[in-house]
Parts: sequence; structure tokens; C-alpha cells
Amino acid sequence: MTIRTGHWPPAPETGAIIRERFPALPAAARIHLQWFSDDAEAEGKTEQPTDYKLRKLREDEGQVPKSQEVGSAATLLLPAILLLFLAPHMLRTFLEMIRFFLTRVTELDPTQDAIIVGVFFNYMARILLPMFAVAVVAALVSNYVQVGVMFATKPITPDFTKIVPRFGQFFKRIFSAEGVFNFAKSIIKMILIGGVAYTFIRLDFERLVNLQRAGLWQGLTLISGIAIRMLITCSVLLMLLSIPDFLFQRWRFKERNKMSRDEIKREMKQAEGDPQIKHRIKSRFRDLLKQNLATAVPKASVVITNPTHYAVALEYHDGSLPMVTAKGTDNIAAQIRRLAEENGVPMVENKPLARSLYNNVDIGSYIPQEYYTVIITILVKVHHLNERRKRDAAAKAAMNARMAEQDKEIA
Repeated sequence: MTIRTGHWPPAPETGAIIRERFPALPAAARIHLQWFSDDAEAEGKTEQPTDYKLRKLREDEGQVPKSQEVGSAATLLLPAILLLFLAPHMLRTFLEMIRFFLTRVTELDPTQDAIIVGVFFNYMARILLPMFAVAVVAALVSNYVQVGVMFATKPITPDFTKIVPRFGQFFKRIFSAEGVFNFAKSIIKMILIGGVAYTFIRLDFERLVNLQRAGLWQGLTLISGIAIRMLITCSVLLMLLSIPDFLFQRWRFKERNKMSRDEIKREMKQAEGDPQIKHRIKSRFRDLLKQNLATAVPKASVVITNPTHYAVALEYHDGSLPMVTAKGTDNIAAQIRRLAEENGVPMVENKPLARSLYNNVDIGSYIPQEYYTVIITILVKVHHLNERRKRDAAAKAAMNARMAEQDKEIA
């Protein structure tokens, strides 16, 4: 049986095939498999979202993977724990408020004495403000743990298209992976809460039955004790249930924002630039570098080589520090050596020095102090070499002059 995916609504021939293969199947149970398909896969989006897209979704759209169950469980658990400790204080404050108003019921006029409103809100703040503050802190912390610090205005911008009913996607949303997961989660929550309530009531069933013969304070203590234990237990179970929900929401967020190969290619072009433009920039950079080499290397005092992988040209004048005027590796190093040879610039082979100068000294910068000793030694050697070259050149020029005079005399 072939069932097409990636199209909606389902093809008519698909329904006919299902009815033909499963004639006894009730009409209500004939659910098309397209309802369970993923929109991203249907559109050919099979690649995981890149970090760039996730960052754009977070910064521009305000979309992040977040579980509402984590926040709900935290805002229920922490106030419940606080209630366990503050319940006696809250009860005493409440009784004090009742006593205050009952003892002054004939003395104060609510229509004329504005102090009544202030006293009432004062008592209510003392009773409810700690619970409210803890609930707010729990909500903020739970959101911070999930998404960190984030501020985006788009999620709260009114969008009236969201309230337009889309009946064509009704069944698809119900029978999607997220819909099935939420349905199963609701069933589990009902079972957990019902099971906890049944267990605690069952444990104290005999005492609850005998409450008709107990006093008011004894009955209130028993009911409140059962209620707070049920509340804390349910909160802990819901917090544990929120962990798989958070993991599911993260998985679902990535599945919903999958990308196609074309989208990834376009994103790479936007992030890295057009390859043709990058090639032209590199070509222009190489041309500028060649021009600089052609100017800097002939003026250099010495070229330190690796001898094949690195080459660093140094320029030195009396009264100043040596300066790096050109450097390069591989092809550029070969060009520096060629220019040095053509222009008679001395080349000294020193592998550690050439590598260190290339990695640690920029073009146009003076030599750091830690290289002074070895550089001075090289410059002294180069100076002696240049002096010897000058003497050899002078001797050769004198010899040529004498030979020229002898040729004139012979002639």
C-alpha cells in the first residue's frame, strides 16, 4: 500500500485504498498517516538548524525551546514548601484580622473611615505577599534556567492572524507528535494527581470518617495536613514530569526549525560572503602584498630564512632598532628569497628565529628585547659580510681599471 506524504489534503485514492484493505475498520478510526507527518520533512527540510539560525530565532523572533511544565511545577512546589512553614503564622495573622474587625464592627463605618481599607490590605499583604514573592521568583528562575537572559518584543506583538481558525489543520495538529505527547502528558498528570489523592485519603480514611466527633481545631489540623502533603507530593511529581517535557520541547523545537540544504548554502553565503567576491579580495590582497614585497625587500638589511617555509626581512639603520618590513610562508617566503637574491640582500638561515619572528612580530614593528642578542650577532655577521663584499668589489674594480689601462697601452 502506497500512501503519499508531503501533501495535504490526503489524496482521494489513498482513502479508497484504506477502505479496500480494511473494510471492517470503523470510519472514525481511519486516520490518515499524513496527520502524523512533520511539516519540515514534508517541505524537504531534513538538516538540523545551524547555530546562526538558532541565534536569529532567539534574538529576532524570541523563539526558544521552553517547557511550560517546568515553570508551572516550580511555581507550585516552592510556594507549597513555604506554606508548610508559614501556615501557622498565616493562620495567626488571619485570626488577628478577624478579631480586629469583629471587635470594631460597631465603631467603624466603612463608608466614612478610609482606614479600614488600609488595615485590610495590610493584613492581606502580610498573609499573601510572601507566597506571591516566592511564586514570582520561582517563575523567573525556572525561565532563566531554561533560556537564560532574553528580551524580545515580537512574541508580545499583537498578531491577529493567529486567531483566525484554520480548520484544515485541526486534525493534523491533534494527531501530530506534539499533540499526542501533550495528550499522553495530560493523562499521566491526571493519573498521578488522582493516585496521590487516593493514597493520602486512603491512609487517613478512618480519621476522616471520625471527624464528626472531633473538634473544630482537630478537624482543621487534619484536613490541612493532608492537603499540604498532597500538594507537595503532587508538585514534586509534576517537577519530575517536566524533565521529559523539557527534553521533548527541545527536540521538537529543532525538528520544527529544520533547514533544507539550499537554506544552509544560502546561509553560508550570507555568513561568509560570496565566493567570487572573496576570490577577488584575495587576489587584490596578493597584488598589494607583491607590491609591498617589491618595495620592502630590496631595502632590507637582512632576510632570516627557515630556509624554505619562513622568510622574514629586517631593516636596520644606525641609531634605530631593527624592524620587520616583510614576512611570509611558503610561496611568499620563496618570493622574498628571490627578491633578496636579485637585489643582493644577505640571507641568514636560522629556523627558530625565523619561525618566532613570523609568529610574534607584525610587519612594521620593532624587534622585541628578547631577540636583541641573536639579532645583533646576525647584524654583526652581515656587517662583516657587507664590508668584505665592498672590499672585494673595490679590489675587482681596481683590477678592472688596471686591465683597462694595460689594454690602452697595448693598443
